[in-house]
Amino acid sequence: MNAIRPIRILGLDPGLRRTGWGVVAVEGARLTHIAHGVIAPKDSLAFAERLLILFNAIAAVIEAHRPDEAAVEETFMNNNAQSALKLGHARACCLIAPARAGLLVAEYAATVVKKAIVGTGSADKTQVAYMIARLLPTAGGATADAADALAVAIAHAHARRARNLGRVA
Repeated sequence: MNAIRPIRILGLDPGLRRTGWGVVAVEGARLTHIAHGVIAPKDSLAFAERLLILFNAIAAVIEAHRPDEAAVEETFMNNNAQSALKLGHARACCLIAPARAGLLVAEYAATVVKKAIVGTGSADKTQVAYMIARLLPTAGGATADAADALAVAIAHAHARRARNLGRVA
């Protein structure tokens, strides 16, 4: 009998001030918390330096935890074009670092992530954090940014399982 090898998934919740990250292992329907954290470059640094810190920190997480795949939350558009553009730069770091490491990178809308975790796409951060604490008890105390990143990883785990179930052997 062939054993299913656990797949490690890196979830990223992009932000220029605070980028949450979380790594889960998936074996069949079982989810295991591996690690989580937040990357928070100092606001006083030059914009390019903050992006470099973000990129290098994501690369370090990849090196330390060796994920097989990555998932990134899509950003919602807000009314401030300047803020949206800066967030887009941070999101680019979240997409490029895992791609550079050779990982498959998936993207999920926030509503899809919330629905996968809470059951409704209109859930708030408190509801997401509550469900993450229930689904991954060893991730207790994760900040909102890290909990969101773990939620992205779990949403990807559910999506890949749904795709695999749809395959005909």
